[in-house]
This record gives sequence, structure tokens and C-alpha cells, in this order.
Amino acid sequence: MNPLAGRKYIILGVVILTAILYISRLAYIQLGTDKYKMSADNQAFKYLTDYPPRGAIYDRNGKLLVFNQVAYDLMIVPREAKGCDTLALCKILNITKEDFLKRLIRLCGNLESAKKDYREYIFESQMLPELNARIQEKLYKLNGFYVQARTVRQYPKPIAAHLLGYIGEVDEKYIEKHPYYKQGDYVGMFGIERGYEDALRGKKGVSIKIRDANNNIQGSYKDGLYDTSSVPGQNLVCTLDAELQEYGELLMQNKIGGLVAMEPGTGEILALVTSPTYDPNMLVGRDFPKNYGKLQKDTLGRPLINRALKSFYPPGSTFKLLNALVAQQEGVLTPSTLYPCARGYPPLGGKPKCHAHASPTNLSGSIATSCNSYYSYVFKSIVENKKYKNSVEGFEAWRNYVLSFGVGKKIGTDLPFEAKGIVPTVSYYDKVFGKGGWRASTVISLGIGQAEVSVTPLQMCNIICCIANRGYYHIPHVIRKVGDKEDPKWREKQFTLVKDRQIYENVIEGMSNVVKAGTGRIAQLPGIEVCGKTGTAQNPHGEDHSVFVLFAPRENPKICIAILVENAGFGATWAAPIASLLSEKYLTGKILRTDLETKMIEGDLIHKHPSGGAKPKPAQH
Repeated sequence: MNPLAGRKYIILGVVILTAILYISRLAYIQLGTDKYKMSADNQAFKYLTDYPPRGAIYDRNGKLLVFNQVAYDLMIVPREAKGCDTLALCKILNITKEDFLKRLIRLCGNLESAKKDYREYIFESQMLPELNARIQEKLYKLNGFYVQARTVRQYPKPIAAHLLGYIGEVDEKYIEKHPYYKQGDYVGMFGIERGYEDALRGKKGVSIKIRDANNNIQGSYKDGLYDTSSVPGQNLVCTLDAELQEYGELLMQNKIGGLVAMEPGTGEILALVTSPTYDPNMLVGRDFPKNYGKLQKDTLGRPLINRALKSFYPPGSTFKLLNALVAQQEGVLTPSTLYPCARGYPPLGGKPKCHAHASPTNLSGSIATSCNSYYSYVFKSIVENKKYKNSVEGFEAWRNYVLSFGVGKKIGTDLPFEAKGIVPTVSYYDKVFGKGGWRASTVISLGIGQAEVSVTPLQMCNIICCIANRGYYHIPHVIRKVGDKEDPKWREKQFTLVKDRQIYENVIEGMSNVVKAGTGRIAQLPGIEVCGKTGTAQNPHGEDHSVFVLFAPRENPKICIAILVENAGFGATWAAPIASLLSEKYLTGKILRTDLETKMIEGDLIHKHPSGGAKPKPAQH
């Protein structure tokens, strides 16, 4: 038999088998499933995203803080825009032909790429219904364009901009990390909008439309069989008291600084004020880019900075409270301990300096008079405690106490971009002074809340919550409910390393005396025992900062407040009156000290220094 004849049959068999496989696969694709048919016919389909409304945000009393308004995005598929009546579009949008081309180049890279680009882009974002109606009239002339229904955020009252945050369009880098989003989607950028994005955004739906050869939509694919409905975002109940927030912003207008008010028994943030602030409605709709640029250019007030959460400052004399607690826990300080003051700390020749007051003084008196010398002695006694081998070990112990109050680390609040603040380390001082080249007296200013230690207003308020609660705090948070659910972690107590309740009572007695007869008398409220502490934080970039902290009432406290006003001098001058008025408003629902209120509201520390001279250089952040 001819061997070539055998090969002929083998080759023929392979060809037949291959043909059978191809025919079977083609039959499966065409008859057995729609998946591949949809892929093959993709050019005939248009996928329209059904964007859900974002969840609304309410304050603790049910007042609406954020809601949605219908808006529209004008979308473009560049390669389908051939024959578009660009002049008509430019007229409606009030832009020039050059502006039109610049937008195409910004979206696609260049005009040649635009002719081939099949991706969808937002050409004009967040159009209100009036503008959309004008677009709809001409849409039949606008090849490559279609309108996508969206919602934009609206704010009934122009408050809490930094706390609420805003939404913006995602970029390619964000899409790479979060594949749920696509070009043209919006996402929470800051504040609650960012921190609770997953709950607020809901779930997108999609509808598939059939297009003819001229790109006209002919109807739904398979009568909507493959369409999915969107799921609205969840509503949030905020811990904020809208009236208190509004009042705090009123008192802080024309001033630079941060203020936090909290309910100590829950950790709920009642007010978080950053000043200067802005109307959150500015960062909504078509005017977003223009208004954002305007806010960025304000270099005097820098209103985009969240000073209450992100800026950290020397706590000044308010930090003495924490050192008094630590020293008692360490056994090196009692309520009757006396230390002298000669208008300064005697062992170092009167540095740090101090003001004139009775000397020597005990623990309660040292808090009431805010004695710098006393707390220099106190800090030295902690670091050089004989139970430790050396000052380094004593310093580490002191630092661990401070960290347990939520300072020098992120507390874990539900607001994004929280700053840690600074509590210096042994390695830092070893680097600065050399190993073994420093001791307590070298860093003595830590005893009075100066030197390298820095805290945010939120952390400052958290320290006061620890004192008001006599040894613990709840993690500060701004959301009470997501939908109908509460997060149980907010109910957990975070205990400090200072355990003895009597230690707190000793410090609280001094804080009460601050307001009754000490440096914070201006914070007195009729019939309510207020416990507070003034602070004047040194600032190398300008005049000192005015600082004040308080809680009230003394028993079963309902509110804690920490406030810092930049370049405003003594704590009793601006910070204490503002904090006192805020607590009066919250606890009594009215203001009796109207003269003081008027003075605080009308005080302008941005454009004119309180002494009448030129405004000093703003503090660094």
C-alpha cells in the first residue's frame, strides 16, 4: 500500500474534526448564549448608568443638613461627535469654539485621538434643570452627546463645610484603586462624604439600549431583561447639633482657629468649627472649579484647612492638667505639694517665665493661677522619678501616659485625614542632643505644653473628656446611625493609664477654681459649675495663640469644649469667652451675656489685630 495514501486520510480526518469543532462553537455562541452575541454586537448597544441618589444627612435632632437636587451631566463620546453642531452647543454653554477644542484636548490628549476615542466623558457637569432643558432642545443636532441624570448636594444652611465635606469627580488613579468607579463618577472627597462614601453612594444600576446605524436609540435590549436597578444610598444621622454648630461659626467669624465641642459620656461631636469657613454650596455644580480656585487663593485665612482636625498646635497651659494627673499617678505629687515661683522656674534662672501670683502654691492653686514654675517642677519630678533607672526611662513612662489620652496618635475618629499631633520621642531627643546629652531640665518646656509637643483641637477636647469622665473616653465620632444601625464600637470605653478617680477630682477642683477665682473667671455661668483652664500657647510665627478648655457641669457633665484662636493672645481674652458662650447656649438654650456675645461676634482678628495694629503672620500648619 502506498504510504502517501494513508497520510491523505489522516489529514482529511484532522480537517473534518477541526471543522466540526468550529461549527459546534459557532452554534453555541449564536444559539446557546446571549453573552457572546452581546459582545459581538457591542457597537449596537448603549449602556446607560442609573446613578442612585446619595443618602441624606441629618443632625442629632432630625434637622436636614444635606439633601439632593436633580442635576444633569452632558456626556460626550468623542469619536461619535462627527457632524455635531458645535456652535449651537457653545452658545448654550456660553463658551467659545476654542474652549470647546481645549476641553476635547483635555479629555482625549489631542484632537486626532479624539476622533478615535470611544470612551465616555463628562463634557459639562452638574447642569441644573434650566440649562438641561436648553440642551434637550438641540440634542438632535449634537452628535456624540447625551445627557446623564445625576443629583448634586444641597445644603439648607451654609454650615459645617469642613465636617460634611464635598464630592468631586474621580480621576484615573482613583479608578485603578477602586474599580467600582468609572470615568465621570463622583466620590466623597473630604469629611463625612469621604468617610462614609460606601454607605452614602448606594449601588449603581445599568440599562442596555439598542442603537441603529445612525446611533439613535431604538429601545431596551430584550425589553430590559439584563437591566439592573440602582439602590439609593443610606441616610446618616449625625451627632452634630446644627444650632450649636451655626452659633460656633458665628462666634468664630473673622478669626483663625479651631473649636471642638463633645458630649463626654458618648464621644459624640456636637460641633466642629474651623475658621475661616465657607458656604458648602460653593463647591456644588458648574461653579465648583471657579469657587475652589478662589478658596485656594485665599492665603490669609486659608479656608480649606480643617484646623479642628488637621492643624496641631502647642497646647500651652492646658497641658498642665495632663501633667498634674500623671505626676499624681506616679506618686510624685499630692494636692498639698508646694512649689515656689519667682516669676519663673528658679532652678533655671527664672525660665520658663511666669506671671506674678501668690507663692508657693499647692496643686489646686497652681491650676487656678496657671503657674509655669510649678509645672516645671512637676515635669522634672516625673522624668527623674527614682523608681526609674534613668531620665530616659522616666521620659518613656511619661510619654506612654500622654499617649493613653489620645495624644500623639490618631484617636480613630470616623472623619478622614485626622492628624496625629506630636509627642516627642527619646530617639528624637537623642538625635538633637546626642545620646545621654539631655535630661528633664533640657526639655522642661514640655511641662507647660510648649517645646515639641503639639495637639489638634480634637485631641485637646478629648483630654478634657477623659478628665470629665474621670479616667476614660469614647472615640470621638460624628455619625450616630447609618440607616437604622449604630456602630457598637462607639460605646466602648478607652481607659487612660491614670486610674485613680480621686486623682481626677483633685485636678477638677483646680479647674473649678480657674473659673471661680482664677484666670478663667470670664467663663462663669449662673447656676452652673464650670471647670476650665486657660492657655496662652507660644507661637514662633506671630503672636501667641489664645486657648481654653472646659467641661460643664462639674457633676454629670454634658459638654466638653476645646478652642484655639490663632494670634489672639491670652486664653481669657478670646478663647474663654467664646467657649463659655457656646456652653451657655447648649446648656441653657439662651444667651444672657449679650454684651459679651456682641464683642465676640464683631471681633475681627483676621483683617485687624485686636490691639489695633497690623495682623501678624499666620501660624504654620
